[in-house]
Amino acid sequence: MKSRNLIIGGLLTAIFLTEALISFVWTPFDVTQMNISSKLKTPNGTNWLGTDHFGRDIFSMIMVGARTSIAVALVAVSIGMFIGVPLGLAAAARQGSLLDEVIMRGNDLVFAFPSLVIAILITAVFGPGAVNAIIAIGIFNIPVFARLTRGAALPLWQREFIMAARVAGKGSSRISLEHILPNVTNLLIVQGTIQFSLGILAEAGLSYVGLGAQPPLPSWGRMLADAQTMVSFAPHLALIPGGAIILTVLGLNLMGDGLRDLLDPRIRVDRT
Repeated sequence: MKSRNLIIGGLLTAIFLTEALISFVWTPFDVTQMNISSKLKTPNGTNWLGTDHFGRDIFSMIMVGARTSIAVALVAVSIGMFIGVPLGLAAAARQGSLLDEVIMRGNDLVFAFPSLVIAILITAVFGPGAVNAIIAIGIFNIPVFARLTRGAALPLWQREFIMAARVAGKGSSRISLEHILPNVTNLLIVQGTIQFSLGILAEAGLSYVGLGAQPPLPSWGRMLADAQTMVSFAPHLALIPGGAIILTVLGLNLMGDGLRDLLDPRIRVDRT
């Protein structure tokens, strides 16, 4: 309870996670059901956040959209972490070797193409969809975790406990798993929350340009795209999904900042 950022961020994140989980079993209305006679209603007792231009309930769409955004971002970040972390550990263990150079130059190559460009390339071959958005965002996350892991692991290889492990006969792979990885886990957790928020933004951006989740599956980014021509007379169509994106990303960033304060011993020492 010492970190205000962690508490606020955790509460905001928990709200949207709860919405996403509940949407699997219940929503106030069917998000695929159109009712033109009820289109563009402002928030009221029946439709808590109003309806869109097809008469669909916006609150229900926000719930399912949270599920879509969180699922895409979570899987994409997991892909980046489970591939990038081993690559970073391997590069740090073989510092200065050909393997290290190949991994780092490969990371530079991926960084040269933003996730949107990667998504366009993938979409051109396989077509738009949530799966392709996951692949694009996941590929972009790989070098992020690889660089972070390598940078955090390199100083550890010069520490006395690593030298003791070498004297005990442990190989580089075993040392990486048993000694290096536990000491960089805190950084990976914090970076994971940050990349999670960036993944939600990336999914919204891809859906906004039509490369993310496809109809009839609701997406916050596509809700914004649909609302852009109706802002003047139905501003709630843009304000509500835009607010959901802002609050979710804000919550994750605050939680990441709070986790950093909680898990980084140097910050704890400075504050005491």
